Amino acid sequence: MEQVFLQNQWLLLFIALWTLPWKGWALWRAARLGQKKWFIVLLAVNTLGVLEILYIYFFSRKKAAETAKIE
Repeated sequence: MEQVFLQNQWLLLFIALWTLPWKGWALWRAARLGQKKWFIVLLAVNTLGVLEILYIYFFSRKKAAETAKIE
């Protein structure tokens, strides 16, 4: 596996450029919504953006909608 990344450094760059914005956006949303457990999980687990995308489009929307109903 290490040889794949050493031989194809552009692949590592692509993965980093793909993951970084998703992780940043997901961490920002979790922090704004006060979801400490999600923040820790998103920070600690690297899933190449999959968990972050699921959080942004499914899990954080549900909480934001509930917050809007309360207000």
